[in-house]
Amino acid sequence: MIRKLILPFILLFATCSFAMTKANIEIEMTNKIDKVLIVLKDSNLSKDEKANEIISIMNAAFDYTLMSRLSLGRTWKKISKEQRIEFIKIFTQMLKDSYVDKLDLYTDELVKIIGTEEPKRNRLILKTQLVGKDAKHDINYKFYKVKNAVDTWLIYDVDLIGVSIIKTYQAQFKGFLKDKTFQELLTHLKTKK
Repeated sequence: MIRKLILPFILLFATCSFAMTKANIEIEMTNKIDKVLIVLKDSNLSKDEKANEIISIMNAAFDYTLMSRLSLGRTWKKISKEQRIEFIKIFTQMLKDSYVDKLDLYTDELVKIIGTEEPKRNRLILKTQLVGKDAKHDINYKFYKVKNAVDTWLIYDVDLIGVSIIKTYQAQFKGFLKDKTFQELLTHLKTKK
């Protein structure tokens, strides 16, 4: 199961170098995924070099603030602005660190773009499929239209094989915060590095 999630997780951080318009999401994602696959297959690059290259391609496509807020759920409203900023920083770094840890596990899977779907206004899902030697797995990138911006779309979640990254973290954080404080959660996340 862990191996099945490796490439989708890598691609989570490797899809785009800038926010996309609705019309170019499919094209931009295809181009970026192709570039990431080239980086992953380059045996001349070290693990750190691959990580840096892939991360440099991706940052602007993801709304880490929204991802952090959604992952924290109701707790987000209860914490201070300073705590939110600290959480965003730690959560974003945690996502990137998890990705870097998995780079060595990539083999030769491919990604097929299936198409887009609009579940509702200002939301778009790019459907892709991870194609390995023995199996295919769905990867859905969830975009939203940025409010008060001209046709700017960012990724706020990714479903890997039917599992939402945001909902997974949301459940983990909610469970942790049942009998612990937000400050303890921050300390816990800092020590996970």
